[in-house]
Amino acid sequence: MAQERRAGQAGPKRRRPRSTERRSCASPRGPLFSAAMKIYTRTGDDGSTGVLGPGRLPKHAPRVEAYGAVDELNAALGVARALDPGGGETAEVAAIQARLFALGAELATVEPAALAKLERIGDRDVAQLEGWIDASEAGLPALTRFILPGGAPLAAQLHLARTVCRRAERRVVALREREPVEPVLVRYLNRLADLLFVLARRSNARAAVAETEWGGARG
Repeated sequence: MAQERRAGQAGPKRRRPRSTERRSCASPRGPLFSAAMKIYTRTGDDGSTGVLGPGRLPKHAPRVEAYGAVDELNAALGVARALDPGGGETAEVAAIQARLFALGAELATVEPAALAKLERIGDRDVAQLEGWIDASEAGLPALTRFILPGGAPLAAQLHLARTVCRRAERRVVALREREPVEPVLVRYLNRLADLLFVLARRSNARAAVAETEWGGARG
């Protein structure tokens, strides 16, 4: 017969189920967070934020501005995907969002040991963007003038994402002037902005929506 537990005696400690653990999408090689996180922590009420590594940074610090702009870009691309439920126009965007999460994680990491656990952006990622640019541009009419952002809703959102991408690129360049940043991160954002411009044009072409050319200065 099983022995009854004495009153007040602590039972055996139960392990947390693995399903409650959160792992970062940016780090398939290992967890960045080992337990379920609470949505609010109150630790940022003083105007600082945590990074992957020791210490905290002001929320307006160049590093925070850089990975915050990348996060905003990712959200803008999420809107683009929502405007294309069939996925035919933005098949590449889902893959890009995952890579942007990795890029943002790299910018948010200040500890070498944590950085070594990340799946980092590399030259292969830049080459992939260039391949998508060439393939997407192949069936488009040649540009002879500047065009105004807009057109079909999906195309307009891709143009907006392009401008957010350029801002993220500027923020990363500004960070690079203060701290070491891998040059490939700037190249990736630069090519990505070009790709988003081409995807916007392709989206308008497939929707049979004419692009509006800019007429230039008035004479």
